[in-house]
Amino acid sequence: MQNIKHTSFDLPETTNQEQLDTGLLRAGLKLSHLRMIVAIDDHRQISAAAEALSISQPAASRMLAEMEGILDAQLCERASRGVQLTQFGRAFARRARTILLELHEVDREISALKSGAGGTVFLGTVTAPAISLAVPAIQQVSAAYPGIEVNVRIETSNVLARELLSARHDFIIARVPDDLDPRLFNVQEIGIEKACLIVRRGHPLAEKPVVSLADLPSYDWVFQPPGTLLRRRVEELFIAAGVPLPATVVNTASLLLTVALVCSSNAVAPIARDMAEFVTGKGGGPSEVRILNTNFDIDIKPYSLISVKGRALPPSAKLFYDLILQRARMLFPDRAER
Repeated sequence: MQNIKHTSFDLPETTNQEQLDTGLLRAGLKLSHLRMIVAIDDHRQISAAAEALSISQPAASRMLAEMEGILDAQLCERASRGVQLTQFGRAFARRARTILLELHEVDREISALKSGAGGTVFLGTVTAPAISLAVPAIQQVSAAYPGIEVNVRIETSNVLARELLSARHDFIIARVPDDLDPRLFNVQEIGIEKACLIVRRGHPLAEKPVVSLADLPSYDWVFQPPGTLLRRRVEELFIAAGVPLPATVVNTASLLLTVALVCSSNAVAPIARDMAEFVTGKGGGPSEVRILNTNFDIDIKPYSLISVKGRALPPSAKLFYDLILQRARMLFPDRAER
């Protein structure tokens, strides 16, 4: 019978993977480096990244050089406007963002355990679903889970999607901007936003039975910033009808300022219909607002529940997400089931 030689190996106390994991820390990698690479990824300028972290530009440049020395790889290269990350920089930024998010979640979980609360939810939303979806969900959560703290930010989709990638929200109710890779997100389409035009009580158009596009260009307008979906949709309606675009325009993303300007002038403003119906039915100052009866519809691109792929929702955020999805299925069954 052939003799079989047995060979034994002395295993090190740590595996190769553990050595790799601690190697970067031993080489001097710090949390400040992780924050810096994420800031560069967000702002695409060293100076802007430095400002976001409240440090000087020379200090930011030194940190970038330190990171490149530790990783032995070029992380940034000059672009026409600022800098762009190399493939090594993009990989590092993606991992750094995940690490920072996990540390943020540790802080949230420990704080909730210390206080006995049920956790914290960070939601970003465009205007219409804030009224029809977020408010009812907040009421449900407050009644059933009084320990949960809900933070809501209302903004445009362009802003919210970038803040979501930066881990400032758990999830958002918005749309994926055209200039972002949709593969970064989990997207559940839940509803369509309808908009309308508002004016002050006593406005020359307020008593008109039906308002057409041709009636509108001579008045001042309050618009969302250029490039936003609602702004573009209204402009498309004017162009398609061959009607001149309004000449006098105030741009603002603030709904409060929009309503204030409308109430104090003859300006016309497009806003989400859900919000318009809210501000015209509660009495007081906002009840000075009237919705114009138009012979055209202002329908906006459908909005969705959006989270980041590979990033699990904390329990409190998952609860809130499910409540919003449940209500959306009641309001828009044909869309929420897709």
